[in-house]
Amino acid sequence: MHIATKTGFFTAATGADAVHAGVLTEDQAVAGHSLAPDYVRWQMGRNREQLGRERLDLVLLHNPERAHPGNRAALHQAIRDAFAVLEEEAAAGRVAGYGVATWAGLEEEAFTVAELLALAAEAAGGRNHHLVAVQMPVSLVMMTPIVQALDGRGPLPAAAGAGLRVMASAPLHGGELPGMVDQELADLIRPGLTPAQACVLATASCPGVTNVLIAASSAPDWREAADAVAQLPLTAAKLREVTGVRP
Repeated sequence: MHIATKTGFFTAATGADAVHAGVLTEDQAVAGHSLAPDYVRWQMGRNREQLGRERLDLVLLHNPERAHPGNRAALHQAIRDAFAVLEEEAAAGRVAGYGVATWAGLEEEAFTVAELLALAAEAAGGRNHHLVAVQMPVSLVMMTPIVQALDGRGPLPAAAGAGLRVMASAPLHGGELPGMVDQELADLIRPGLTPAQACVLATASCPGVTNVLIAASSAPDWREAADAVAQLPLTAAKLREVTGVRP
């Protein structure tokens, strides 16, 4: 079993603990988000302790674009500094790999895949870096990555071409999408699937996507999603047809 965890956002209680530990100031804790090296290092230890694991399989910087909105230079420096901590953790055997989980950073080009790779290389100091994954929303609502990927453009082909694991988040757009997709559109995607399954299959079929992240509330929901992912992928022609029909 592989376990992924995140650092970036934190609750008020965690923020208070971080202040008590001396890794955040009270002003920093109020923000509810930090990529500060001391905080990232502390959070990794906390995550290992809470999960009962000596090594974390995957650590994702959660929405790093929140660190310095509108200031790309400061944002990239913050990401590089956080990557440096994760490289230290990897060298010590406490982290197997790391990545970035973003909502809008890649689509709005607060950073690109090429820039993330360059920052990871800098952080590794000439050694092989441990940047292995990116996570971003891909769905029939947030379909720009799909449309771009079909033309060989955008972050998904760039990440896949670099050998990164590409995790598509929010394939059902927070549970809203199945209510927006009628059975006619579901049958256009793949006859016999429910609207939810059709939406998941569309995301899973996007070029470059290696994993689809599902927030299942029950075992039947999980099985339904698993059955959808097990289907043969949609062809590029079918995906083009589907993305031309907005739910």
